Amino acid sequence: MVKEPRPGRVKSRLGRRIGLTTAAWWYRHQVRRLLRELGDPRWSVVLAVSPDMQGVVSRVWPAHLPRIPQGQGDLGLRMARVLAATPGPTVLIGSDIPGIRRHHIAAAFRALGQNASVIGPAVDGGFWLVGLKHPTPFDKRLFRKVRWSHPETLNDTRPTLPVPTATVAILRDVDEASDLRPD
Repeated sequence: MVKEPRPGRVKSRLGRRIGLTTAAWWYRHQVRRLLRELGDPRWSVVLAVSPDMQGVVSRVWPAHLPRIPQGQGDLGLRMARVLAATPGPTVLIGSDIPGIRRHHIAAAFRALGQNASVIGPAVDGGFWLVGLKHPTPFDKRLFRKVRWSHPETLNDTRPTLPVPTATVAILRDVDEASDLRPD
């Protein structure tokens, strides 16, 4: 899940402390690093882009990567829509998690071998990864009544996922300037 890296459109909470242009610059470089890190023949990388039209035609992200629009709505609605657009075991990740490595993604796909869903908790009470073994046509139960950007986001999300649900590594996402410190 990526956004067009424009000042004021991405990482706005981070931008309040470090400046909107600096936050957009950080995000753009973070996503480029992430895309280099996650290139692996074991899976396909597809960009779920926002805003839909700009993101699909954007020259910011590598041209060889397939793209699908996130569509409108809150984060849960957009994630459910993206999951419904995929044919098989799928993991969605946030693009603002500097600590993601290939082994984290491999562990999530391994977990889906034994479980219907997988989630990767974030340090702040949210999550950095969510995956489904068998994504289905749009499921309104996914991410229903989740409080986004809240300390209970992970706990609100768990009951909306198909069971059994596996948990993978806890990682830090970057929402605030204090999140930029190394672990």
